[in-house]
Amino acid sequence: MGFEPAEHISTHHHMAIPWQDFFTNDNFTPAGEANLVERAAIAGRIGLMMLSYGTGAWRVRDSMNIVARELKMTCSADIGLVSLEYTCMDAHHSYTQALSLPSTGINTSKLSQMERFIDEFHEHGSEMTIGEIHNRLEKIAHSRGNYTPIQVGLAAALACSCFVFLLGGGPVEMACCFLGAGLGNYVRRKLIDRHITLLACVSVGVAIACLFYLFAFIGMQWLVHISPRHETGYIGAMLFIIPGFPFITSGLDISKLDMRSGLERLAYAVTIIVVATLVGWIVAMAVRLRPGTLAAMPLPPLVLILLRIVTSFGGVFGFSIMFNSTPKMAAVAGLIGAVANTTRLELVDYSSIPAGACAFIGALIAGLLASIVKRKIHYPQISITVPSIVIMIPGLYMYQAMYNMGLTSISVGALWITKALLIVVFLPLGLIAARIITDPKWRHNG
Repeated sequence: MGFEPAEHISTHHHMAIPWQDFFTNDNFTPAGEANLVERAAIAGRIGLMMLSYGTGAWRVRDSMNIVARELKMTCSADIGLVSLEYTCMDAHHSYTQALSLPSTGINTSKLSQMERFIDEFHEHGSEMTIGEIHNRLEKIAHSRGNYTPIQVGLAAALACSCFVFLLGGGPVEMACCFLGAGLGNYVRRKLIDRHITLLACVSVGVAIACLFYLFAFIGMQWLVHISPRHETGYIGAMLFIIPGFPFITSGLDISKLDMRSGLERLAYAVTIIVVATLVGWIVAMAVRLRPGTLAAMPLPPLVLILLRIVTSFGGVFGFSIMFNSTPKMAAVAGLIGAVANTTRLELVDYSSIPAGACAFIGALIAGLLASIVKRKIHYPQISITVPSIVIMIPGLYMYQAMYNMGLTSISVGALWITKALLIVVFLPLGLIAARIITDPKWRHNG
């Protein structure tokens, strides 16, 4: 089967795959009766789409396996962050293909659509025609995002302003973060839509967030004479850049011995954090912003816990919208995050349990609640668990570490990075424990 039509040959650096050339695209031949190349192409395209929407290697492979079994093949896949090599075999032949993506991203809405399609395929996929499958995948692939850049900017503004409250900030820091994070993520989204390279999007977004926090802070100083100590909150304005999905899925993949995918995702997440914190540090040096400890407001315990519930919900809801979740899916994740994150913070404040262990408990609660919700509503579990614990990732600690190392205060920087690592390591462990308890397929290696 050759690629005869010249107009189908991509001119991009990462050449687009002309899937239409793999399929007969008729509505008469059941997929189970198609030739091996067509059946293998279905499995490969589904795997690549799942990978492009941000899910981990285990779920990508599981989806491909479901398709392969329905189409009477054996499928073996090696999965990375943006690439996929797989071989499909039937009783007489084998077919191997290598696929790749130009970049990675998160789209929980499309991921949910894909999971519903996989469930449907599991029921009667071999009876669906090649044309029907192709059209369904085309419809999912080309469906528009749920939100405009302005709405995504507002989601980041909400998430970061809630995040900075949970870190100890007050109304001043929240207001300045709302402006800085909103504009920073709006510009970042516009750059992403124009296919600008990853590090440029990260750098420009963080720089704008920090600068507009400063502008808002100076304006408030001029209008109402606020204290200079509120400048510390600029760290919160850049927390929309935290790569929560690759951070968490890297741990999940490593736990299932998908080492290639896990290590590539971890390297991707670390790259974003290093670039973001370095840009934030450079901007801080240029405009003389100095991070410090956010002074917690003196609130009664009952008021504090209620505000933590509200802001945990708001933060997780905002992050979920940034991942293109539907409002209902974001609200479900927000409710789970409100319970899990508030429990974690209360344990940190009122028990002697170390912060890392509290993070484990919070993530475990999020994972257990998500497994219950998945049975009731059938949302992809990763789409509601990851946003619910992104707000637990210690972005403040990571920035403090980079800032102090940039000033060659190595011992102080090492202290902050150690605190951050203990929490970051425990978060995926909590989700892994929840999956082992609740998911038989995850529990076994076979």
